Amino acid sequence: MNGLGIVAALAAEARPLGVTPRESRQPIELADGTLLILSGVGPAAARDAARRLAAAGVGALLSWGMAGALDPLLAPGTLVVPAEVVSPDGVLFATGHEWRERVSRAIPASQPLCSGRLLTSAEALGSLEAKSLALRRTAAVAVDMESSAIAEVAAASRLAFLVVRAIVDGATDPVPRAALSALTPGTDALRIARMLAALARAPAELPALIRLSGSYRSARRALAAVARTGALKPAGAAPLGTALP
Repeated sequence: MNGLGIVAALAAEARPLGVTPRESRQPIELADGTLLILSGVGPAAARDAARRLAAAGVGALLSWGMAGALDPLLAPGTLVVPAEVVSPDGVLFATGHEWRERVSRAIPASQPLCSGRLLTSAEALGSLEAKSLALRRTAAVAVDMESSAIAEVAAASRLAFLVVRAIVDGATDPVPRAALSALTPGTDALRIARMLAALARAPAELPALIRLSGSYRSARRALAAVARTGALKPAGAAPLGTALP
């Protein structure tokens, strides 16, 4: 077994890797042999994608994309390369120490970086109250909806595991309901029509959506900075062979 498999929930999260995948649920081979799957949003979709990558013969799994801050000290655009991931039911998974350290050292010093615990939630945490409660209960600095499911597969398949996430919404930034309406579990694209319809019903959310858009650009630049380092593959990982059909 060799090579790296990356799980990204959304096509927008994969673009900093230099690719715009159009087909979901199937592994796509990148130029360096890395396999990428767009899983769709949520733990169940991420678990299925990770299993597909494990079956394809990868030797390492990377959870890649964006996250929300729980710790008020994390600003949008901060990279989170966590030492631990906690599942919705409280199970802790460690990430690969040497791999994490190598990736962290490769990130430019000017880029804000955190290695604190990441929580995976079964549902989006949009309100300040939900974020604050999650911080108190789990001591996690950030939250996503996929990483612990990928960690479960990595542990079961004895694969190296790492997470690279960039903060979009800060801990003190409530996520507009219009934005949350664009996230549908199991889908790999934002439902823009739903968001616009929700915004039409609540036009007062427009300023918050504009701010969130700026935060998204900061997160996207942070992910692109990591991708440019060329350090995402774990040490000793060899490229995969021919592209899968």
